[in-house]
Amino acid sequence: MGKIILRLDRVMLERKISLNQLAEQVGITQANLSKIKNNKVNAVRFSTLAAICKTLSCQPGDILGYEEDGEP
Repeated sequence: MGKIILRLDRVMLERKISLNQLAEQVGITQANLSKIKNNKVNAVRFSTLAAICKTLSCQPGDILGYEEDGEP
């Protein structure tokens, strides 16, 4: 069984936005955003994902990915 991975760090780098800036604009704590950014969460609320996408002008597919087990 595969897993969902988060690529928020890549999108943030492309958009040149800091963790602090994004957290403030999205309305979540820096600690929670850091967990999302570093793939340390089991779930992300759709409302949070929508706010991140709105702020970064991206689609959920830009942030979310799928990997089969065993892939790097």
